[in-house]
Amino acid sequence: MTDKKGGFVEKVFSQVPATYELVNHVLTLGLDILWRRRAARIAAAAGGSQWADMCTGTGETAVYLRRLAPKTTTVYGVDFSEPMLAEAKKKPEADGINFVVSDIKSLPFDDASFDVLTMSFATRNINLSRGILVESFAEYCRVLKPGGRFVNVETSRPPFRPVRKFFDLYIKLFVKALGSRISGSTTAYRYLATTIPRFYTAEELAEILREAGFEKVTFTRHLFGAVAIHQAFKL
Repeated sequence: MTDKKGGFVEKVFSQVPATYELVNHVLTLGLDILWRRRAARIAAAAGGSQWADMCTGTGETAVYLRRLAPKTTTVYGVDFSEPMLAEAKKKPEADGINFVVSDIKSLPFDDASFDVLTMSFATRNINLSRGILVESFAEYCRVLKPGGRFVNVETSRPPFRPVRKFFDLYIKLFVKALGSRISGSTTAYRYLATTIPRFYTAEELAEILREAGFEKVTFTRHLFGAVAIHQAFKL
């Protein structure tokens, strides 16, 4: 079941690289840009010489990291989708980023390789099951150095029922319709519209990070709780 789902997710993302960022910006009214940049600033404050953006997709967050990175810092962008990475490599700043094709459950890096990891709006896509998500986060923990920081930005379930109902209605009415129209892929944005309302609360995701071995897990809510930025450390 999970193998089929993983293959389906890979197929979905092979359909939308050219319009992926545009759709994100339209559906969030450009707020996703601010959240990615905020996550990158939080991550960059940790310093260090090895940074990586996981499930980097078209490389948007990796580019923000590259802009903030000291010249001596190496920035990686890791993703399993070659079509998405091909789109990422078209960016003017892509020459400063090392793109790697990899399944994030089995990363081609040594233990304690990175000072910083980031991930933006991809946690839902690797959430094939709670156990697999814990396994993926544990792999992130493995490749972080002691004291290393993981910064994750993702949609979340708003804690207040009226906001949650409004958020769910917006997803139902606009995500599939607008995403499909702009990208030409009904499958991709039907999938997106079904994963968002079923995702974890910020508290639940924090607990999953702890199960994976992270400590000092904190989060901040944005847009009335519809998005959360989590920080987690390997001690």
